[in-house]
Amino acid sequence: MHIVIPADYQQAVKNLRCFQLLDGHTVTILSDYSTDVETLAAQFAKADAIVLIRERTKISEELLSRLPGLKLISQTGKVAGHLDLAACSKYKVAVAEGEGSPIAPAELTWSLIMNARRQLPQAMEAMKKGLWQTNIGTALHGQLIGIWGYGKIGKLIARYAKAFGMDVLIWGSEKSLAEAAADGYAVAQTKADFFSRVDILSLHLRLSSRSFGIVKATDLVLMKPDALIVNTSRAELIEEDALVQALHAGRPGFAAVDVYEEEPVISPTHPLLLMPQVLCTPHLGFIEKQTYEKYFSKAFENILAFANGNPVNIANPEVL
Repeated sequence: MHIVIPADYQQAVKNLRCFQLLDGHTVTILSDYSTDVETLAAQFAKADAIVLIRERTKISEELLSRLPGLKLISQTGKVAGHLDLAACSKYKVAVAEGEGSPIAPAELTWSLIMNARRQLPQAMEAMKKGLWQTNIGTALHGQLIGIWGYGKIGKLIARYAKAFGMDVLIWGSEKSLAEAAADGYAVAQTKADFFSRVDILSLHLRLSSRSFGIVKATDLVLMKPDALIVNTSRAELIEEDALVQALHAGRPGFAAVDVYEEEPVISPTHPLLLMPQVLCTPHLGFIEKQTYEKYFSKAFENILAFANGNPVNIANPEVL
C-alpha cells in the first residue's frame, strides 16, 4: 500500500521503533501543514491509506470527493470532529480507530499547573537577562483545584492534587459527580459554586455538540482575581473570545493553555501570547515518545490488518 502521513511537524514518525512495521509498504511523510483542500488532495492523490496524527488534518467531504483511490484512514487515537465519518462512509473509505492514553496529557496539565503557579518561566527568563528573584509564585499545598470532567485524565489530576496536599472539587455530569463522590472527592453543588470557589480550574471534557462553548464568559467572571484556569482539552470548550476578555478584566488572573481554536499558532501576535499572565504551549498534550509509540503502533497495526484482508477497529464497518 501507499501510505501518506501528513503534518508530522517534528519529523518524528520515521524515528519511532514501530515505524519498521510498515516495511514493504511505500510511505510518504509530510512535515508541512496545509488546510487548503487542493493542496491536500494533491498530497494524498496516490494514497491508499492515510495515517492521521490526532486532529491535525481535517478530513472533509470536499477532500474525500477528490480522493477516489483512498481506501483507509488510520487514526492515531480516537475519531473526533476533524473527520467527517459519514462522508468517509459515503465514499467507501474505512476509518480505523486507535487507542488513547491519559498519562501524557495529565502529566502536561500538571506541569502547566506547577509552572504557572510558581511562575517558573518568568523567573527563568529573567535569570537569562542577569536578574535574580524577580517574582514570587504560589505553592499548591492547601489550594482548591476544580476539575471539570472526571474521566481518565480528570481522575489522574485529582490523584496528583491529593498527593500535593490540595483540596479537590469536581464538577461535571451526574455520572462524573457520582463517581467522584464515591472516590471520596468533594463535588460542587452548582456550576456557579464551582467557578467561584476554586483557586485552580482544570478542564477535562471531550469536545462535542453538547460541550462546545460550555464555559461561558458569565462563568469566568465568577472566578477569583488570583485564580488560574488550565485548558489542555480543547479551546472550543470555552465560549469564543471569553477567555481573552476575562483575562483582560482580571477574573481569572492567570491561564495556562495548550490548545487553540486555530492550530498551529504561528503568529507571535496571538492575543494569548501577548499576555504575561498566560503560559502557552503548542498543543503538547500527547506529544511525547511513549505516547507516540503507542499511538502509531496501533495505527500501523490497523493498516497491516486491513492490507491483509482482516480489518479491525473500523469505526464505519458498513463500508467493508
